[in-house]
Amino acid sequence: MIRPKDRPLPIHYVLRSFDRFFRMEAAGGIALMVCTVVALVWANSPWAAAYDEVWRTRLTVGAGDWVLSKPALLWINDGLMAIFFFLVGLEIKRELLVGGLSTPSRTIMPVAAAVGGMIVPALIFFGLNTGHESIVGWGIPMATDIAFALGIMSLLGNRVPVGLKIFLTAVAIVDDIGAILVIAVFYTATLNLTALCVGLAALSLMAVFNLRWRIRRSIPYLILGVVVWFAFLLSGIHATIAGVLAAMTIPAGTRMNCAAFVAELREAAEVFEMAITPGKTVLTNREQQMALHAVEHAYDAASTPLQNIEHALHPWVSFFIMPVFALANAGVALDADVFRHLFSPVALGVFFGLVAGKQIGVTGACWLVNRLGLAEFPDRTTLLHLWGAACLAGVGFTMSIFIGNLAFDEGSSLVALSKVAILFASLVSGLLGYLGLRYVAPAGPAEGEEHITDA
Repeated sequence: MIRPKDRPLPIHYVLRSFDRFFRMEAAGGIALMVCTVVALVWANSPWAAAYDEVWRTRLTVGAGDWVLSKPALLWINDGLMAIFFFLVGLEIKRELLVGGLSTPSRTIMPVAAAVGGMIVPALIFFGLNTGHESIVGWGIPMATDIAFALGIMSLLGNRVPVGLKIFLTAVAIVDDIGAILVIAVFYTATLNLTALCVGLAALSLMAVFNLRWRIRRSIPYLILGVVVWFAFLLSGIHATIAGVLAAMTIPAGTRMNCAAFVAELREAAEVFEMAITPGKTVLTNREQQMALHAVEHAYDAASTPLQNIEHALHPWVSFFIMPVFALANAGVALDADVFRHLFSPVALGVFFGLVAGKQIGVTGACWLVNRLGLAEFPDRTTLLHLWGAACLAGVGFTMSIFIGNLAFDEGSSLVALSKVAILFASLVSGLLGYLGLRYVAPAGPAEGEEHITDA
């Protein structure tokens, strides 16, 4: 029987519920969705003026002549999103080293699917917008929102084969690489060569820290990363590109192999156990403190800075940066003027690019690569599974809105139209992907079999 004093307090139940939520695969997508709804309701409420005013508030940092002053919206889009792209860069590097893009045999199909899923949507948009000023937005339907896409797929549980999840992750990573190249090459208006040289010099020094001097501490990379970001911001190349390039310099190797790590852990555990003294705690037991420091040192040597930084940043990006981005950018006034132009070339280009273009491009590329004998479908998947994943790839949201902000002038009606089209297209694509994988594609392996596969 649990005594009253042993019963958990109400706050413990609340904290436990939060902990379970944050551990869910779909939690980041849910947070993103909630902030999107809040932004839409706020922008169409009696307090709509306050919505615009909040994001136009100027925030200033610096001292003397070195001052950077921008509206809150640009701090989010140029600053916080640089951290998001830094995390994307870390994920790209990990996938290239040990993930789904590490070997040619595993790379062919997701790369072909991603390329098809970028080219076909861009062609659809281009065809519908030829001769219009909105033609510059051709990059909008190329993007895939990995958080939303994988979040929706995770809701299906064991109905989705593990191989399909790995495939969609790899496709989204290649898609991100394509989006980054598009931003760097096609959405850079002016170029300040002096600032760019400073940024490249700082980036080179970060590479030297890693490859030559073998520095594994995060602080030097953080300091130089800020220099790279600021220099790229002044250069005219979008500052988020700095995040991706900086991520490529982060060390991904270890200083201790598995056998040495196990041996050091065992030795530290023995020292800790032998040092147990009645009446003494770790606070007063020097031997136990030294054993714990040895464990800490072993962990630092056996892990990689890349995975440690990625692990530390992931919750901040999923539950703060991306939701804040959605809150600041998804608020579109759904007035009569917007609905009157829903069938304009830009809206149709974005909608059909994301909904139809992704399905045709991704599924068609997978079918073609398989028929040519260049690659096999992922384990336990069929063409119907890949079609469902292609539908989910049409959830463009974060990256599509981001590119839309770069493509069109601030305050242009094209920005609002593209955002509305992105929201509708992402909703339709998400529903199609979920329903297709839930009711059309063959079910995945049984729960026990899935567990064995994961192991």
